[in-house]
Amino acid sequence: MIFKNTSKKLLSLLTAILVSTSITIAQDYAMSADKVSPALISTMIPDVSVKDIEGNEVELRSVVKDRPTIFIFYRGGWCPFCNRHLADLKKIEDDLEELGYQVLAISADRPELLKKTLEKNELTYTLLSDSPMEATKAFGIAFKVDEKTVNRYKTMGIDLAGDSGYDHHLLPAPAVYIVDQKGMIKFNYVNPNFRERIDGGILLAAAKAFAE
Repeated sequence: MIFKNTSKKLLSLLTAILVSTSITIAQDYAMSADKVSPALISTMIPDVSVKDIEGNEVELRSVVKDRPTIFIFYRGGWCPFCNRHLADLKKIEDDLEELGYQVLAISADRPELLKKTLEKNELTYTLLSDSPMEATKAFGIAFKVDEKTVNRYKTMGIDLAGDSGYDHHLLPAPAVYIVDQKGMIKFNYVNPNFRERIDGGILLAAAKAFAE
């Protein structure tokens, strides 16, 4: 009888551990922007892919082999703070190219929405779509927007599910990564306050410091 009860307790404990572990693994995003766990400096970028404006798959580890890369993670073309930041990057784009960098900006927007953002901000660098948010989650900067905010956005004409094509209601904490051609992160800037973005001058100074 004692052995039987002990076995039941052990089985219950193991089941609880397995359930807890599966929940931890499954939830690969934060519940708020200030709880994200960004990929760290001196680590390799994750082996993930996104899509270009035509819907073609782009493997991030492959694309960085061509040139050192500056990744910009932004919330979407609907976000005025993002658009201001994307437009601000134009001021240093030529300097970044002279240093050998390519600029790749990634959002949750569907590929077909990227063209609107390009045209609206008159951008010449590359925009990429991570609408399933798998790449953003792998970089550790995805968070779930609470239902109250989702509904408030809808009253403002912002449809997160419509723009991404998914109902995950995930967004990135706005972030910038400087990555070398080996795929190693040399610099990162992540700010959970979506109203604040890295200054172009500071980004350019960091790019110069890590230019090979």
